[in-house]
Amino acid sequence: MKTLKSVKLLIVHCVANKCNRPFSVKNLIACGMAKYGQCSYHYYVRRNGDVIPLLPENVQGVHARHYNHCSLGIVYEGGLDEKGRNWDTRTEAQKHSLYELLKELTAEYPEARILGHCELPHVAKACPCYLPSKEYADLQPENS
Repeated sequence: MKTLKSVKLLIVHCVANKCNRPFSVKNLIACGMAKYGQCSYHYYVRRNGDVIPLLPENVQGVHARHYNHCSLGIVYEGGLDEKGRNWDTRTEAQKHSLYELLKELTAEYPEARILGHCELPHVAKACPCYLPSKEYADLQPENS
């Protein structure tokens, strides 16, 4: 595992599982291990609002190609509706926990911008199915 050099981005993702089916921490870690040989994300926000730390913040994740070296990856459970279509399926508990987590992280990393995976250049996916840069505008650095 590589050491993270600096945190310039807080990148929000969704697991892309159907909102009516749980996706365990064990499954999330197993997916990262199978694909990359390590867990992909730093934090997992469950449907009930629990925030599960996965990777230490000083360890580079594997969640956003070309940006892993300077970002923390935050992923929420869900992202697909019951029929498997991209959708913002966050519960009120998840919305609250995501906001509070991002508030803590921006206090720790005041220069870090908050973006969704879909907001990165050359990314052609809906993940996380909403625009974190807009939703968390009040948490963005002054000069962004």
